Amino acid sequence: MSGVLVLDRAQTRAALDPAEVTGAVARALVAIARGEVSAPPRIAARAPAGLLGAMPGHVPGLGLAAKLVSVFADPAAAGRSHHRGVVALFDEQDGRPLALMDAEPLTAVRTAACATVAMRALAAPEPRRVAVIGTGTQARAQLALLTGLGPGTQVVVGGRDAERTRRAAAVHPRAAAETVAGALAGADVVFCCTDAAEPVLDRDRLAPGAHVGSVGGSRGPELDAATVRDGSLFVEWSGAGSAPPAGAHELQGVPAERLTLIGSVLDGSRPGRRSPDELTVFKSTGHAALDVAAASAAYRLARTRGLGTVVDL
Repeated sequence: MSGVLVLDRAQTRAALDPAEVTGAVARALVAIARGEVSAPPRIAARAPAGLLGAMPGHVPGLGLAAKLVSVFADPAAAGRSHHRGVVALFDEQDGRPLALMDAEPLTAVRTAACATVAMRALAAPEPRRVAVIGTGTQARAQLALLTGLGPGTQVVVGGRDAERTRRAAAVHPRAAAETVAGALAGADVVFCCTDAAEPVLDRDRLAPGAHVGSVGGSRGPELDAATVRDGSLFVEWSGAGSAPPAGAHELQGVPAERLTLIGSVLDGSRPGRRSPDELTVFKSTGHAALDVAAASAAYRLARTRGLGTVVDL
């Protein structure tokens, strides 16, 4: 195909098959751990009201892509922000631009896929209760990926606003809406998917042997210091402890030897959970390789289904 395939928001969303994206993301995480990925640390240009981040990356066999994403405060909702941007996919052999797609649904699905892969690798088998903390785009994307859990697993959503929490819970056919404290009670798995600038998690509320997956916290720490102190820590890449916006707020000052690459767990070179009562914590900062993975999967499916518009650029 000549030209560039342009996918609008609805077309991008339609091209993001959860199983395909999850498989591609797992492959990218292993490639990161093996040192096969080329991706510089995330950079950002700051404007008075927000920032524009840039994330280029190459994953052999998956592709070459770059994401430009802006993070600006939402004037209609105090304390919340908008994430908007585009992902450009290129041919890894000759550099031709192949596709341009909406970054918002792509980022949401690839982030949820990454957290789901980590849950499968680190959580105790067959969790009885899964809590999703948050009510925004990322929380809904995570809930959508949890629809494959068996009927024996209870799914709950915790949020500060009761109506927003009920709307988010409606994404999952069996999810119940709770307060944050209510959702955490007895949860085997906790997904933190918030835009918080300060911790939303309390270590004392976590059940023994819980697994925590944190994908939010772009404006500040989402996890409390005690959870980070007590948990076995897993990350996507070795620079997760570097200064934001490349690294995580929660991991500042954490010794590098405490951070295990989740890709090393996936390929069997490093252990994951060591005991039933161990607290495991996956802290996601995002990584360009994950965008490459999701964009590659979306492009293949869009071509198969005839989605998008081809333009000459």
